[in-house]
Amino acid sequence: MQTHFTPEQLKDPATARSNEILRSCVHCGFCTATCPTYQVLGDELDSPRGRIYLIKDMIENDRPADPQTVKHIDRCLSCLACMTTCPSGVHYMHLVDHAREYIENTYKRPLYERMLRWTLARILPYPMRFRVAMLGAKIARPFAGLIPEKRLRAMVEMAPKTIPPVSRNDDPQVFPAIGPRRKRVALMTGCAQRALNTDINDATIRVLRRLGCEVVIAEGQGCCGALTHHMGKTAESHATAAHNIRAWHREMAGEGLDAIVINTSGCGTTVKDYGHMFRNEALAQEAAAVAAIARDISEVLIDLEVPEQDRFSQGLTVAYHAACSLQHGQQIKTYPKDLLRRVGFKVVEPEDAHLCCGSAGTYNLMQPDISKELKARKVATLEAKAPDLIAAGNIGCMMQIGSGTGIPIVHTVELIDWATGGPKPAALGTVEAA
Repeated sequence: MQTHFTPEQLKDPATARSNEILRSCVHCGFCTATCPTYQVLGDELDSPRGRIYLIKDMIENDRPADPQTVKHIDRCLSCLACMTTCPSGVHYMHLVDHAREYIENTYKRPLYERMLRWTLARILPYPMRFRVAMLGAKIARPFAGLIPEKRLRAMVEMAPKTIPPVSRNDDPQVFPAIGPRRKRVALMTGCAQRALNTDINDATIRVLRRLGCEVVIAEGQGCCGALTHHMGKTAESHATAAHNIRAWHREMAGEGLDAIVINTSGCGTTVKDYGHMFRNEALAQEAAAVAAIARDISEVLIDLEVPEQDRFSQGLTVAYHAACSLQHGQQIKTYPKDLLRRVGFKVVEPEDAHLCCGSAGTYNLMQPDISKELKARKVATLEAKAPDLIAAGNIGCMMQIGSGTGIPIVHTVELIDWATGGPKPAALGTVEAA
């Protein structure tokens, strides 16, 4: 794609990066075939190619964002399926992130939208605030049908039936390895996950210790910054990310770390991009060092060589849902399935596994109509496989899919923990191994 940015415009690092990305696009349109919003809406402007045109026109002409551009950029899930498909290597993630920051800085949203986004940014990244909000939503859920505003109604409807008690395993501490120490790793405990499902971190700690890892819960870590980053609120996202960078870098400079383990793939995609996010800031070196050792839990378990098990060889079919942030954002496609098969589960995959379930961070709250359509499609393809349970590697996907099916859904690491000696995941209820 030909661009015409001025030398003055290209002095801005974000604009210079966007220029590189725009110039790599050849308008081929392969991205439209795998874009979920284009599949649902059929509008060229709701495809990556269409959004690229809108972003180019907006940034190149130095004009404030207009309502049409904002509408189509807001409808983007950031699922990054287009990046997997693109034969030219267009780094759409960095481009759309820049566009969102540009929109945040140049466009004044209606008051209600500003209030809604402000509220989400100040609740979801903070586990205790989120717990209080979920309690309120749980109380209001029986009356959800009476709420006229669809986004507020979606928030109430997404409230879980039960809110788990706080897990003290998420407090700063060090868990010693069981047996000889093979690795020293830090576990990112996250934010929303600590409020929604404490079993995931607990299972992760058990598995890692069982395989010879000393597990560090670093003092000062918290939200990865993804939620506000994808809202274009750069100052807020970088502030929370900086806490993580400093916390983990202290451990790296102290007793050292072999990996930073992340079991929420949406967070993993962001942490692995810290080097880019902070490339022009004082923390650039530390951010790059942190990003270099960030690993999804499946990567770490593959490296640790989880021993083969035959405990479930006679039953339990698992439908594996590939989170977009894992398969597209981090390009991790086979490891979770390999691990599940290694510990004895039969693994099946749904049709169109590359398409998003519609969760996408706060997308299911901000764009409920499109999200519900994508959820219905994903649930239908998973249920068509008639599995005993569903496994996924991202809490957002688990909440989204779980709200649309009666089939139990658990995190991949919970199943690996169960198969290698841990407790049965509570979410499985009466599901039993043959």
